[in-house]
Amino acid sequence: MHLTVILRAGLVAGAIVTAALMARPVHADEAPRPTLSLTGTGEILARPDMALIHSGVVTEAETARAALDANNEAIAAVIAAMKEADIEARDIQTSGFSVQPRYHYPKNGDDAESPKIVGYSVTNSVAVKVRDLDTLGGVLDKAVTVGANRINGIDFIVSDADKRLDEARGLAIADATRKARIYADAASVELSRIQSIAEAGGFAPAPRKAMMMRAEAAPAVPVEAGEQSLSVTVSVTWEIKE
Repeated sequence: MHLTVILRAGLVAGAIVTAALMARPVHADEAPRPTLSLTGTGEILARPDMALIHSGVVTEAETARAALDANNEAIAAVIAAMKEADIEARDIQTSGFSVQPRYHYPKNGDDAESPKIVGYSVTNSVAVKVRDLDTLGGVLDKAVTVGANRINGIDFIVSDADKRLDEARGLAIADATRKARIYADAASVELSRIQSIAEAGGFAPAPRKAMMMRAEAAPAVPVEAGEQSLSVTVSVTWEIKE
């Protein structure tokens, strides 16, 4: 007779306990062993040591050519200022470019009059990696001062995230093992060997907060990097001794 056991505990966050048939070859007269499967989570907090600035220049003019010429001049000044702030060329990357018409729409819903192009808008965006967070405020100030009129956001980066995630993986296994022992004791069963381990989730950085700035921004730009959460979730399955 095949045996299926389901263990449950109320209000235990993140624990999924199942006892199911083992997916290993068995003899015809050998019943599959029940198993215990659940998840564990490991999380650590790490302070970012780099940042990625998403900035750019938006210009408008009556013609696309005039808007582009003005934009080229402005974005060139921004890139030059970044290099003067000791940002290496490898850390400056164009991330977006667009030329769009600007329309005048008829008032009062007059369908007889079609929208008319009254000018053009050109946007050139760059992503700038700042490897020294102590200089981040100054880099932002310099970018705005020389012509960047759009700062779309800042991503804070933990450069050794992969190494730190290994620490979180160990904590995730320890968390799963702790829960397994609790359930095994509660159900009066004994855990045997681990049948499988699967990683279900990895690095989960804090969401980027969008930020818009105008050219007349204050000379000093205060910036706080805070901390980021690095987390890993694993699913572990144990055999249950009979």
